Amino acid sequence: MDILKNRYTEIKQKLFDARYKFLNEAQREAVYTNEGPLLILAGAGSGKTTVLVNRVAFIIKYGNAYFGGADFEAEISRTDLQTLETVLEHADSASPEELDEVLARFAFDPCPAYSILSITFTNKAANEMKLRLSELAGDGAADIWAGTFHSVCVRILRRYIDKIGYESSFTIYDTDDVRRLITAVMKDLNISDEDLPVRAVAYAISRHKDKLEYPEDISPGNNTRERNIYKIYKEYQKRIKSSNAVDFDDIIALTVKLLKTHSEVREYYNGKFKYILVDEYQDTNYAQYYLISLLSQKYNNIMAVGDDDQSIYKFRGATIENILSFNQRFKDVKIIKLEQNYRSTKVILDAANGIIQNNTGRMGKDLWTARDGGAKVIIKENNDQTDEANYIIEEIGNLVAAGHKYKDFAVLYRVNAQSANIETVFAKSVIPYRMLGGIRFYERKEIKDILAYLCLVNNPSDAVRLKRIINEPKRGIGETTITAVEQLAAEENKSMFEIIQNAESYPSLSRSFNKLKGFAELVSSLIETSGKVSLPEFFEFVFEESGYRNMLEEAGQKGDRYDGKYKFGARAERFEKSEEKDRLDNVKELISQAITYMQTKESTGETASLTGFLEEIALISDIDKYDETADAVALMTIHSSKGLEFPVVFLSGMEENVFPSMHSANEPEQLEEERRLAYVALTRAKERVYLTYAKERLIYGRSGYNRISRFAEEIPGHTAEFVKVPESERRIRTNVPGFGQKKYPLKVSPTSEFATAYTTASSACKTDLKSGLAEFKKGDVVEHANFGEGMIISATDMKGDMLYEVTFDSVGTKKMMGTFAKFKLKEKQG
Repeated sequence: MDILKNRYTEIKQKLFDARYKFLNEAQREAVYTNEGPLLILAGAGSGKTTVLVNRVAFIIKYGNAYFGGADFEAEISRTDLQTLETVLEHADSASPEELDEVLARFAFDPCPAYSILSITFTNKAANEMKLRLSELAGDGAADIWAGTFHSVCVRILRRYIDKIGYESSFTIYDTDDVRRLITAVMKDLNISDEDLPVRAVAYAISRHKDKLEYPEDISPGNNTRERNIYKIYKEYQKRIKSSNAVDFDDIIALTVKLLKTHSEVREYYNGKFKYILVDEYQDTNYAQYYLISLLSQKYNNIMAVGDDDQSIYKFRGATIENILSFNQRFKDVKIIKLEQNYRSTKVILDAANGIIQNNTGRMGKDLWTARDGGAKVIIKENNDQTDEANYIIEEIGNLVAAGHKYKDFAVLYRVNAQSANIETVFAKSVIPYRMLGGIRFYERKEIKDILAYLCLVNNPSDAVRLKRIINEPKRGIGETTITAVEQLAAEENKSMFEIIQNAESYPSLSRSFNKLKGFAELVSSLIETSGKVSLPEFFEFVFEESGYRNMLEEAGQKGDRYDGKYKFGARAERFEKSEEKDRLDNVKELISQAITYMQTKESTGETASLTGFLEEIALISDIDKYDETADAVALMTIHSSKGLEFPVVFLSGMEENVFPSMHSANEPEQLEEERRLAYVALTRAKERVYLTYAKERLIYGRSGYNRISRFAEEIPGHTAEFVKVPESERRIRTNVPGFGQKKYPLKVSPTSEFATAYTTASSACKTDLKSGLAEFKKGDVVEHANFGEGMIISATDMKGDMLYEVTFDSVGTKKMMGTFAKFKLKEKQG
């Protein structure tokens, strides 16, 4: 019997292997392993999304069929076993559908989609997962809970947040809203933002919430700065709650608080979610880890997918310790490494591995690929950032001429400050481009203003949004009146809108009563209309009734109107070209977004609502709006590129004090994160990588002279090609140390592959230049592009270069180095 049982198990597993033969061995193991904690260390480009989707589909269709199953005698007879033997013999020629029909008999404890929670890094990834799951597991897969940490938590809070003192109509404050509120609090507390920047306070509050620390959980601190932050935090939290609003950090921290303090809610979700999957686990913070630990208490079927080598969000509170200590925090963890890369060439992977192996805080893995060879990584020296951008544009032009499309290229940089010069040069070229991470659509003033009206309709207690639009357009309601309203609201524990609605009851508001009454009537009419018309119609109504449309039109065109349209002529033309016209178009686009939102909800059978629309906008990220089909070069920070891939990647600014930054150089943990960032950048590329650096860079308003980045030096020499600036094109002389004169200890020795390749490239460059440098003598008549005709009156050898003294007819005598002169011998006439 044992022999038959073992053979039965062997056949079953071979049939599953035949069905999932498109996966490699490690990927299949990850798909089949359904019980207990599982950590997937997924290298860049290793097919983790494919694994995630197929694992969820497997759980829905087959449960734990591969490793588990009912007793052999109850499942199968000898005759059945012979039938399966025959099926196995022809498995290679069977279609996936045919194999699915056979494998269905092995299903063991399959799980319905609604009992699966899949947490992704972006909403875009969640939607893609749902789409792919519907293809693999049918329409029922749509019931899966898939979304980001924030979207999943908002869904829980909408249902139960009343248990912790909020209303379900709460609004979500973005970064700008948070800073506005902090600014107001600091002003009232007489704390100067010169001594304590608002940005620093916002960061401190965010870090406290990442650690699940509210004001009541911490002490005031031991110094003035800490005590002031504590006072601001305490008042900030009081005001944001009184506005029935939450910030991004609250979304997770309050969900944890809800689950910890209300056992019935925790037990409900413990029972609901039998399987929990978390993507990009290396970028989670403490609060997110704690949330997952609470939700997975009953079944302990937690799967974390991540790559410790790609942990790059420490500045947002992420801690790499979550993934490094996963097998200590959860019991009986199984670890599977996905190391086969399907994205990049071997050369690119060798270069990336050469960088990341210098980190000590990692679990250890080496990416490999079946794609041998590939173009070498180009490491290009440039005079300055403008030459760097011009080189990038020239290379893109060459590769497009060779058959590439513009969408094949990404230009990455460490910080947004580098983007201005790159964008300027791109704007002057004929190359189409788009920027990810610039001013987002929903961050534009006119959009935030209209959204503030919508948020106030949805949540009249929202003081920050009320203050934003109470005088937008101008209504003559001054700061003194607004301050008086705010003080009355605080004293009577009411919302500002409640005070405004009853302004006649307060003598201090008597002078502004009519204006406040008009505003209250406007908001009340908007609230009344919101439930009677569709969202797009309501948005149009708000745009019109608020006076915002009229404000934009009057600001952009002072001419006459006829039947709601401007007359043709110079004034109308000025409006068409005005900034206000662009702002008007942006608001129209917001209305288009409402139409799209409604259509999406109708297609999925869900209910469209104002609350849902505002929630979707609040949780959207840059990458959610990234259009991979647009044929344009992508410009973005390395952080924004996470999760994307391109045939060709340019990584600009590869200099010390830029990448890595000056602040990271002497901090081991920060330096390791910067190195992981470099690793992420290189592994975005499929075919080619260019690293560019400048001998001189103007950034943050001052020039810097930095040596090449240590990360470039860590790339194995056999994978790189060094392109130096020709001596004839050098425009600056700096005291930047040359190779081997390092300001910091490196693991790269002067005799390494890198040093040899770098020195060889430099020497070859100088030799070629010297041999090709034109030489002139005293008495030669030369022509210069700017100065015209002149005569050389002296020529002095400067050991590798020549110093010429030239008398020009137009500008007099000038001294010029041969490598910079760029003049030519005048041809003799006749």
